[in-house]
Amino acid sequence: MFVLKEDLIHKFKEPLGELFPDFNDALPAIKEAKFLISVGDQTAKNLVDNDIIPDLGIIDGRIQRKDHNHTIITAENILDAENPAGTITKDLWETIEFAINTTLNDKEKRFIVVKGEEDLAVLPCILLAPAETVILYGQPNEGLVFVNVSDVINKAKELMSYFHQE
Repeated sequence: MFVLKEDLIHKFKEPLGELFPDFNDALPAIKEAKFLISVGDQTAKNLVDNDIIPDLGIIDGRIQRKDHNHTIITAENILDAENPAGTITKDLWETIEFAINTTLNDKEKRFIVVKGEEDLAVLPCILLAPAETVILYGQPNEGLVFVNVSDVINKAKELMSYFHQE
C-alpha cells in the first residue's frame, strides 16, 4: 500500500491537466477521446447527464465528502476495491490495471466502486493507461480537470515519490 506523506498533501492541489471551470466547455474534447477514464462521482454524473459513458469510471458514492443518491453507474461490469483516504492500495491499483486491460480488450465499459476514497486513483490510471487516454476528474470548487496521459506521465511518477510504501 502506498501512503501519502501527510506534509506533502499540498503537492496534489494543482490540477494535472487543463482546468475547465464549466464542464460544457470541455465536451468537444471529451467526445474526441479514444479511451476515457473518469475519477469521481460528480465527474461521472456530468458525463452520464451528457449521454457520455466513460470506458472506465471510478467512484466512491460521495461528492465532496458527502453521500449522494445519483444514478451514475451505467455499465454492467462493476468491480469493487478497498482504498482508505490518503492511500493507493494494492487492491485499487490491481483493480484499475485489470479494468483498463480488460476494457481495452473487450470494449465493455466498467465502473470501479471504491470503498473508502477514490481521489488518488488518478495516479495509477495515468501510469497504467495507454498514452492516448484522457482522464477526467473534478478539482473541488474549481471545475473539471482534463488530462492527456501522454502529457503527465513524468509528473505522475514524481507525485508517486511523495508516498511511502507499507
